[in-house]
Amino acid sequence: GKQPGPRRVLLYGQHGIGKSSWAAKAPKPIFLNIEDGLANIDCDKSEHLRTLSEVQTAIGWLLNNDHSYQSVVIDTADWLEKLIFNSVAADAGKPNVAEIGFGKGYVAAECKLDYLMQGLDKLRIRRNMFIIVLAHAKIIRFENPETAAYDRYELDLHKSLSGKIQEWCEEVFFASFRVFTRTEDKGFGRERTTAIG
Repeated sequence: GKQPGPRRVLLYGQHGIGKSSWAAKAPKPIFLNIEDGLANIDCDKSEHLRTLSEVQTAIGWLLNNDHSYQSVVIDTADWLEKLIFNSVAADAGKPNVAEIGFGKGYVAAECKLDYLMQGLDKLRIRRNMFIIVLAHAKIIRFENPETAAYDRYELDLHKSLSGKIQEWCEEVFFASFRVFTRTEDKGFGRERTTAIG
């Protein structure tokens, strides 16, 4: 049967749409401040986390110390990805993860992400905390074999890490602006559509 408990939630969308403001309304949240864009949001947050080791230390603190937090917010996954890539490159003695041959850098990055997700799962199971992952969106061309190609929004992450995070989360939400348009007849069978709000 059902086993209700804290959820793993992913919310991605355009910059400035209100992802962090939305997450601040979660039950007693603490933000892991990776992006350092929370200055104007009234919330509890870590110091600016600049390395993967600092993120791991913050998760360890939440796991092993008494606190009243009920939600942990990763702000944001794409900035966390940069820290993971920097750590992998440093381990290999390379300037960046792309310099590690045969895609081994991205495999190592997946392993480091797995380790982080295991720590977050411990928070969810042992400390009964919701896990909220925020991320930015990018527009990519999608070649659909069933229809014509079209542009769509995707997580602004490397494809292997993007897939892993989406599979791990139980809900994946997308935030976008609702755009209102007006179409004008320009004559000779031509129309012009403009955004009005």
